[in-house]
Amino acid sequence: MIHSNSDLWWKKNVRVIQPNLQVKDTGQIDPERLAEQLYNMEANTVVFNVGGIYAWYPTEVQNHTINEYLPTSHDLLLKMIEAVHKRNMRFIARFDFSKAEDTIYLKNPQWFVRDQTGKPQVIGSHRPGNWSLLMSTCINGTYRTDEVAIPVINEVLSKYPIDGIFLNNPGYIPCHCDTCKRKYVRLYGEELPEEREKFHPEWATTCMKDNIDRLYSQIKQIDTGMPLILYYNLYSDSLYDRVKTADMLCTEPQDILSLGTKYIPECWKPALSIKLGRSLKDYPNPFGIVHSSPGMDWRHTGLPPAEYQFWLCQIPANGGQIWHSLTGIPDTIHDKRILDVVTKHNNMVKKVEPFMQDAESYNEVALVWNEASSGEGWADGLLERQISFDVLLPEQLAHHELSKYRAIVIPENLQWTESLLTTLKSYTSNGGGLVVEGLPEGVDAYDLIGIEPDTHKGEELMASYLRFEKNGILRQQGLEDTELIAHRGHTVYCKPQVGSEVLATLVPPFSPIESVGAPPERASLAVERTEIPLITHKKMGEGRVLFLSFSLSELINQFRLNEHYTLLDNIVKYAIDTSLSIEVNHAPGLQVSVFKQQNGNLLIHLVNGAGRRPLTRNLPIHNVEIKVRSSVMKALTIADAVITGEKLHVEKEGDTLVIQLPILTIWEVLSIS
Repeated sequence: MIHSNSDLWWKKNVRVIQPNLQVKDTGQIDPERLAEQLYNMEANTVVFNVGGIYAWYPTEVQNHTINEYLPTSHDLLLKMIEAVHKRNMRFIARFDFSKAEDTIYLKNPQWFVRDQTGKPQVIGSHRPGNWSLLMSTCINGTYRTDEVAIPVINEVLSKYPIDGIFLNNPGYIPCHCDTCKRKYVRLYGEELPEEREKFHPEWATTCMKDNIDRLYSQIKQIDTGMPLILYYNLYSDSLYDRVKTADMLCTEPQDILSLGTKYIPECWKPALSIKLGRSLKDYPNPFGIVHSSPGMDWRHTGLPPAEYQFWLCQIPANGGQIWHSLTGIPDTIHDKRILDVVTKHNNMVKKVEPFMQDAESYNEVALVWNEASSGEGWADGLLERQISFDVLLPEQLAHHELSKYRAIVIPENLQWTESLLTTLKSYTSNGGGLVVEGLPEGVDAYDLIGIEPDTHKGEELMASYLRFEKNGILRQQGLEDTELIAHRGHTVYCKPQVGSEVLATLVPPFSPIESVGAPPERASLAVERTEIPLITHKKMGEGRVLFLSFSLSELINQFRLNEHYTLLDNIVKYAIDTSLSIEVNHAPGLQVSVFKQQNGNLLIHLVNGAGRRPLTRNLPIHNVEIKVRSSVMKALTIADAVITGEKLHVEKEGDTLVIQLPILTIWEVLSIS
């Protein structure tokens, strides 16, 4: 039998399937059959409901509601663990202490979330059917610690040979109960505000950290080798707080198509989420949880297979570990296409796993993540132009080996500090290329970005243009035949310092927006050229800095014009000063990520997202050409397609290796050795 302390299994390649269990289907769960089905779907790890809202075993903890549909003839949980272990799979116990049935509330109302008027938060009060109500529990109340959560965890760890613990939905829920009010006064010396917007910025994070600290320390007291898994996300979350009280992290980039096409999730969501999790040094690769449904309101049907495959492949292609979340067990799933997609995907992952073990990202560009739309725009642009990149948090820059990056991108609306400024000055002085979008706030960075301090934030511009200067240096590779491209938004009116070069200038609006269309006889540009810089370049020691006084990222977010993507591409390559060491010919919808094995071999992941989303079919991309440049790569001569098993055509052109991939369907990994 597998034991959680046998080895650090959770630091190795893991393929998770989580059947989201429905209590009314409990009687249909045959542990041997279910374990065999998941094994045949190529899972090596299973996440299964254990406790919290419902106990999936005969609990003796008071106020822990037992699933009323549990069989009485046997211990379903124990049988399931045994069936999973018999097939050499791992068993992760899922707990959810965020809610409890209304009968628990009636007996212990002090444990539950209250709004400003003192009313509890009820979940599903209008749900049809014969159901008890669920009530949200307070993160600072004792339900989530001494009264229920800790006794339940102790009970499970003492009775069942589980391999890991996953806390579902463990976060803070706004609460105005007396426990929260007292804690807030104790921490901040003032009353808990009525409006959530006025809460202390660290309040929610502190509450969650305090709760998880208690649970984590209790788990480790019983079994030091038992891993705990917690969520992280791209926005408003502290990666470092999670690391302190978790052994593994998971993220959940849902593809919520039920929001409608106007709000369709961005194509980069899984890739960016995993890149952020991978930024942690000496930490297990993050899990990427992908739900099989196009939204929780449509959770009983599946994502379109082509869209589903595209979403799934971004997880391992960016160094994450796949975690499939399915509604129900295979026998109760209504959309059987899901099972086929999961099985095929896991088979591809199995082929790639041996190559990715201990592989490190090998990227020449880093994007500093600011949890804002500007960061999203840069991520979108880099992926769309096949520029492989790492994601770093601002506080990580001082602790990372930045010399491996030939360019670092700083989006606008990033919170600058003196420490960040010092780090970036050192980076550029030592030969790095820096792209800064928007005027840095809170620090004197004028010497870094190469403009005079007398700056003015302009009004919102419409019907304006960007003009290329400096002999069209930024007009290369797709912009050779145009002098002007579309511009819009706020611009910092500034003057370059002596020694700074102006690469692009502003052409002001030729007309108010209400008269841009008529009459055409008066559509001439009122002013064809100004000296107002939009892009400047300054040499900084051995490196260089490009400053954008406008928001290229927002232009990409709003309009997605090819000219803006091409400009971003040319800006990054200008910051690098030469060509990227690894270049892939442009194809819309193609995502590229690069890793290096310890033996020096390269792994290049190619994910195909071509087509109008949500994808209805996989549109093949033909004749993908990959160029690997650098004298370091001279020993590399062979390229194999890991997933299809093909030997690829390779040519040497000086110190450049040219590889041809005839066709890319969904996902391929090139092993260059």
